[in-house]
Amino acid sequence: MLQALAEVGLAPDLVVGTSVGSVNGALLAEDRRGAANRLTHIWLEVTREMVFPGRAVERVRTWYEHRTYFVASDALRDLLTRTFSSERIEDLPVPFAATAMDLVTGQTVHLESGPLVPAVLASSAVPGLYPSVRIDGRELVDGGVVCNVPVGQALRMGARSVVVLDCGPFGLRPQAPRSLPETIAHVVAVMMRQQIVHDLPEVARKVPVLYLPGPFPLITSPLEFLASRTLMRDAYEASRAFLAEVRPAGSGLYGDPPRVTIRDEAEVRDIGRQHADGP
Repeated sequence: MLQALAEVGLAPDLVVGTSVGSVNGALLAEDRRGAANRLTHIWLEVTREMVFPGRAVERVRTWYEHRTYFVASDALRDLLTRTFSSERIEDLPVPFAATAMDLVTGQTVHLESGPLVPAVLASSAVPGLYPSVRIDGRELVDGGVVCNVPVGQALRMGARSVVVLDCGPFGLRPQAPRSLPETIAHVVAVMMRQQIVHDLPEVARKVPVLYLPGPFPLITSPLEFLASRTLMRDAYEASRAFLAEVRPAGSGLYGDPPRVTIRDEAEVRDIGRQHADGP
């Protein structure tokens, strides 16, 4: 998506992100020109062990010891530390905010200042998977459920136009879920969709909003990275085609969040195999 935007001369004046979007967004805010190339190389090198280390028995042991999460965040913290050269959010050349959730109150928290790595780590701390991150006396976790696409925060930070790079929700399936994990993932994905569907109209009444198309549906698991090359290619091609046709003319929504559509069962299985096998 960033590569497609660069080809038409679009670059951000501010960046907001949630969860893995805060990881990508922080690097974009740090290196506006080189982010697309750097992110391509980073995500092609990331493996499950780099961010979700340990065997199943070790994760059960971690759960038994701590009761609130399965995986220590040390490996993810190390990856973030290697990725960013800036120590504080205020050091970034482009204004940036990482979105998280206060685990106690359920409030959305936008981190616009302070140490960079802890802020991104908090925004990426999937509840139950990773431990919460304590910042300014608050226990913070992934903000995806309350504010997965923080378009309102972009407006509050002064944006006069918004470009949404939404890669689509993992777990939102084109057919009824058939197991408990699928059902939970689907319900969470629907909740995440509700936030952006609710917030978009108000923002689009005030400024132009370009909603770039990402690969959808996402059959691959968010805990696997084998499909990264395929997903990046599909997003680039879809966004490039969209940008070639779109003609923004003032405030309004150009493009839409992905909707669940009924697809042929065999086609869905083919997509799943393609992503599982990799390029």
